[in-house]
Amino acid sequence: MSLVVLAVDDEPPALDELAYLLDADGRVAHVHRAGDATEALRVLRDTEVDAVFLDIRMPGLDGMELARILRRFAHPPAIVFVTAYDDGAVDAFDLGVTDYVRKPVRAERLGESLRRVAGLRSTPAPAAPPDEPAIPVELAGSTRMLPRSSVHWVEAQGDYARLHTADASHLVRVSLATLAERWANAGFVRIHRSYLVQLRLVTELRLTGSGYVVAVDGVELPVSRRHTRELKDRLIRAAKHDWTR
Repeated sequence: MSLVVLAVDDEPPALDELAYLLDADGRVAHVHRAGDATEALRVLRDTEVDAVFLDIRMPGLDGMELARILRRFAHPPAIVFVTAYDDGAVDAFDLGVTDYVRKPVRAERLGESLRRVAGLRSTPAPAAPPDEPAIPVELAGSTRMLPRSSVHWVEAQGDYARLHTADASHLVRVSLATLAERWANAGFVRIHRSYLVQLRLVTELRLTGSGYVVAVDGVELPVSRRHTRELKDRLIRAAKHDWTR
């Protein structure tokens, strides 16, 4: 598949390098360039592109704000953030971006992003909902997009959070409080100052000598006294909903 892409970066050397690497990939038919978000919108007004490779920190309208605008397009392009920073991760997964590439950009890493874009364009019915939030995580030296639905429980580790899936865990630079707020409508419940769980995956709530614990994936997690009543109420409401369906 031949892709038409747009590279956006306010730093000319970075834009030149990004455009060069994109143009060198055999899947790319044409690379448009923009030095800021306003110029990018002018390009997109007149040209349909398959993907926008986008820096986050730019003067004026930044990359995150541009991405939100692009998501409202009738046929939005895939969005790939290309950034030297990882503090945009929490907003990136809310936007459902296709990939999150760290600078300095390597040709093989960019090739992986293009494979994902090409896959989205060639697959009429992707396995995962396109609007499902995903968060960038580091895995074996590369950045991967982890769907929120694969996260079973979350553990606070200082200013970071460790996302636990069925078979792995990933440390991300986002606070537990932020995830608790943003994922509340997706069934995640705060059970402790250090733990957030997916309610539907709780298999047991049990009273021990030191207080209540819940079981998720065979792991027992403590429930603080202040969160016990809310958790019980949520579990009861969930059970009643299942019984009456």
